[in-house]
Amino acid sequence: MEDHVTAGVDGSPESRAAARWAAREAVLRQVPLRLVHAVDWPLDPVFPGLGRQDVDRWADQALTEAAQELHGRHPNLEITTRCLTARPAAALAAEAADAGLLVLGSRGLGGLVGFIAGSVAMSTLVATGTPVVIVRVADDPDGLGTDSSAEVVVGVDIHEACDRVLSFAFEEADRRDCPLRVVHGWKMPAAYSYVPFFDPDNERDIGRSVTHMVDDMLLPWRHKFPDVNVSHSVFMGSAGDHLVRAAQGAQLVVVGRHVRRSALGAHLGSVAHAVLHHAAAPVAVIAHD
Repeated sequence: MEDHVTAGVDGSPESRAAARWAAREAVLRQVPLRLVHAVDWPLDPVFPGLGRQDVDRWADQALTEAAQELHGRHPNLEITTRCLTARPAAALAAEAADAGLLVLGSRGLGGLVGFIAGSVAMSTLVATGTPVVIVRVADDPDGLGTDSSAEVVVGVDIHEACDRVLSFAFEEADRRDCPLRVVHGWKMPAAYSYVPFFDPDNERDIGRSVTHMVDDMLLPWRHKFPDVNVSHSVFMGSAGDHLVRAAQGAQLVVVGRHVRRSALGAHLGSVAHAVLHHAAAPVAVIAHD
C-alpha cells in the first residue's frame, strides 16, 4: 500500500488550493504529505529572463511557504518537499508512481487559457495509473475546505469493470463519514431511433432493468462498507451532464478513465473530460482497464 499523498506545487493559487486539499486528505488517511515542484529548465515560460539560480531560489521559496502554511494548519502532519528539474507532467507522473494519490491544481502558472483542467494536469492524468484529484481555487476559496457532511458522487458504467472506481469512492465516503451517491446515465439502443411508433413502456422497462443492474453492481460494496449511506441515481441521457449536475454541493466527484492509447496518444473518455472541465467540485480520476 502506498504510504503518502503527493501534491504538485508551483506557487499559483490553484496549486495552493490543491496542497491544502491534499493535506486534509493525508490527515484523513493518516499518511505523510509530499510537496513536489518541477522546474522545466530552460524552457519554462513562467520565468522569462531569469537565471537558473533565481529560478531555483523561487522554487525553494514556493515549496517552503506551502509547507509552512500546511504545518500551521496540520501541526502533526509529516510534510516533505522535493524540487525536480524536469517537464512538470513527466515529473509529477513519476512522483505519483509510489504515491497513493496525486493532487493537482486545475491550472498552474503555465496553464493554457480555455482549458479549465490545465495542460499540465491533463498531461499528467493520462501519464499515470495512480488516482489523481484535480482541485480548483473555487473548490477551496478560503482554505477551509468543503462541507464535511456533503456527499461523494461517483459515476459508474454497468458495461465496464468499475471495481477500482467504486473501491476509491467507497473508501473516500467511509473515511469522510459522508453519504455516497452513485450516478449512471444510460441511452436507448440505437435501433430504437428507427422505430416509427415508440412504446414508452419500453423505456420504463429498460430503465428498471438498468436500475437492477446498478443495484447488483453495488451489492458487494454495500456489504464491504456497511456504514456508508449509499444512494443511486439512474438517468436516461448523458452521464457527463448528470455528473456535472450532481457535483453541485458535493465534496468530491469520482470518475474512471480507461488505460488505453489511441493513434494520437493516451486520452480521457468523454465523461471524465466533461466532468473535469465543468464540475463544481474536486474531481478524482481513477485509471482502470
